[in-house]
Amino acid sequence: MTDTVAPPDALSVDKVIVRFAGDSGDGMQLTGDRFTSASALFGNDLATLPEYPSEIRAPAGTLAGVSAFQVQISDHDIMTPGDAPDVLVAMNPAALKSDLYMLVPGGTLIVNADAFEERNLAKAGYEDNPLEGSELDAYRLVTAPMTSLTKEVCKNLGVKPRDAERSKNFFALGLVSWMYSRPSEPTMEWIDAKFAGRDLIIAANKAAYAAGHAFGETAELGHQRVVVPAAPQEPGTYTNINGNTALAWGLVAAGELSGLPVFLGSYPITPATDILHELSKHKSFGVTAFQAEDEIAAAGSALGAAYGGYLGVTTTSGPGVALKSETISLAVSLELPLVIVDIQRGGPSTGLPTKTEAADLLMAMYGRHGEAPLPVVAASTPSDCFNVAIEAARIALTHHTPVILLSDGYLANGSEPWRLPEVDSLAPIPVEFATEFNHTNADGEPAFWPFLRDENLVRPLAPPGTPDLMHRIGGIEKQDGSGNVSYDPQNHAHMVAVRAERMALIEVPDVEVVGHPEAEVLVVGWGSTWGAITGGVRRLVNAGHKVAQVHLTHLNPFPKNLGEVLARHDKILVPEMNMGHLARMLRADYLVDARPIGKVTGQPFTAGEIEQVALGALDD
Repeated sequence: MTDTVAPPDALSVDKVIVRFAGDSGDGMQLTGDRFTSASALFGNDLATLPEYPSEIRAPAGTLAGVSAFQVQISDHDIMTPGDAPDVLVAMNPAALKSDLYMLVPGGTLIVNADAFEERNLAKAGYEDNPLEGSELDAYRLVTAPMTSLTKEVCKNLGVKPRDAERSKNFFALGLVSWMYSRPSEPTMEWIDAKFAGRDLIIAANKAAYAAGHAFGETAELGHQRVVVPAAPQEPGTYTNINGNTALAWGLVAAGELSGLPVFLGSYPITPATDILHELSKHKSFGVTAFQAEDEIAAAGSALGAAYGGYLGVTTTSGPGVALKSETISLAVSLELPLVIVDIQRGGPSTGLPTKTEAADLLMAMYGRHGEAPLPVVAASTPSDCFNVAIEAARIALTHHTPVILLSDGYLANGSEPWRLPEVDSLAPIPVEFATEFNHTNADGEPAFWPFLRDENLVRPLAPPGTPDLMHRIGGIEKQDGSGNVSYDPQNHAHMVAVRAERMALIEVPDVEVVGHPEAEVLVVGWGSTWGAITGGVRRLVNAGHKVAQVHLTHLNPFPKNLGEVLARHDKILVPEMNMGHLARMLRADYLVDARPIGKVTGQPFTAGEIEQVALGALDD
């Protein structure tokens, strides 16, 4: 197989959006990931959107069982996996039925013709075979007998037909790699490494890839062949990273920056489990990863570790936050540093475990009993999860408080190129534990008071075993200073006020306004809406419209200049993957007309949706 990265007859384009769709057993996530990795090595900027069925093994051939992976690759900076695919690879009728509406008019449709048999057509709800009528005339249709050709090239390798059929996703990958001038060597090397010791699988996958590549060369598809040039990048070392991996690495970095060992207490839950998997690999960095028997035990173990002088972390999704709420309230009362990571998903209850949503903000803010405020931060991109993990740890360890870090399924599973930061550029997180008495009792004896505060209302921490500093803390209201149990009404009112003031004393950066300097419409976002908002606002500003944006990383406390920024704009739009959580908070705190723009379909916003909403506001 000849591998030409940039053939002279290929049309050069600045971007392309490709969507792979098929059964959950068809390997679409692997196919998309390999196409993405080859594009990253080629030097393209990219953004991905993996989408999974909610069931572990959804019924094959049904609409509910469709698994998809969308990736946008470009020769310039991009923020999203794209509004609509230019190319749709449909491995069966259900994938075509489910995802065809997304394909742009005139887009390229690649189908596995072998799958369009009567049984599969019926499962997908087709009365007639769409490949034989005029239904697909609006697209550039490429039909390939992927299954039969894969079996054919594998039969002389000693591979059983059923096993050979599993390699048909590599046929699709080979064909699309040829059409979009992707290098083949990275995929071949990956196959060797992934399936080392399983020679038949290696041979079958490579043969299927080569067959797909050759199909593109021999099926007169030359007019379909394009190349997306590499994007300009700052010098440095890059990796392709998803949000959960970046977040895990950020926690490892926070441990190194603070000089503390990291303890993760976690219970597996989609879409947060990968953080547990990743952190379990880093024992060499002083990370202890504990898979607890349930969410409550996970939170309790992490809080106990925090009391013992570790950077305590617990990871979960929305249902787990609900179960952890009593322990989080205890952490507020004890004033112990604890990082609670919530990778949000569609709810309520089990809801949509593999689909994204960001409807836990109000729970993060208020989902505890009593007056129990705590800081809340949110990541905006997959790579930003690294920075926000460090920021959450910084706040927790500096102000001795639990911190909730919000991410979501879109960020957790989506990926992008990331330039590894220079270690020296990461600011240390100073941590000091008490080592001596800090008070003198009425009888003149030295003592250690665990709630005797500094100028930032931060109490000292003395891990168990610190010589002479034995003390007791607990969940019952305590007297400020001494930490003794107190039922005094005025002391309780004082402690409630202190907890609120502690939040107000946390310093966070001011928000920056990006866009038109005389904007009529301000778009306020948080979390993973950043990419769509930035893309939509950029389009409008380039077209001469007066639109700007601010994006919030710190949701409690808010940046000090936020009220001033909001007051300068009469029209404020708040796109969220919920029914208006941040909009309610802005209305309550700043008495502004913040208009909620909600999306709760389990899918992220597109830049086009933000563009249209903002245009509508300009026309009001």
